Amino acid sequence: IMLVNVKFYKIFLVGLFLLFSFNLSADEKTKIVSQLKSLNSLEFTFNQTINDKTEQGSCLLEFPGKLKCEYFDDKNKVLIINKKRLAITQKRYDKTYYYPISKSPFLNILYKEKLLEIVKSGEIEQENQMIKLTYLDENEIDILFDKKTLDLKGWKIIDQYNNNINFSLNIISKNDIYQKGTFKIPEM
Repeated sequence: IMLVNVKFYKIFLVGLFLLFSFNLSADEKTKIVSQLKSLNSLEFTFNQTINDKTEQGSCLLEFPGKLKCEYFDDKNKVLIINKKRLAITQKRYDKTYYYPISKSPFLNILYKEKLLEIVKSGEIEQENQMIKLTYLDENEIDILFDKKTLDLKGWKIIDQYNNNINFSLNIISKNDIYQKGTFKIPEM
């Protein structure tokens, strides 16, 4: 009888632990969703590594679908996304390139509904000081949040060209109002 009680006790403890950790992750997801719902804009600095090449810069993001990033590089590169159009300007060379963003990994963070879908249906796990949400769509997306503040910290994806993209960000401010024209795409 003692052996049966010990086995039951172990099974009970494991079950309790699993239930507790599931409730913790469900609670964290609920808090992240709540925080994202109240978010209208973000200003942040970033490090982006594509394969082995690293770039740095700062960005303004406004929901839905607007992003402006200035890169800290010798080309004075500026990336602007306004809904369905993406333009990259190299100020040093006075050249602008235009791209459709239908396949861009940025779509996952530019639209709050998509970001909320990823958070709600993604698999959650703890990594050091981070909460990692893994979402499987056409590509696997890992989105990282700070464990204490629940702030968005970045993402890891493999894009349609099989590039490994690791994007980490540091939030400077939230819910600022940007001047009209901030996200204006340069004329062709």
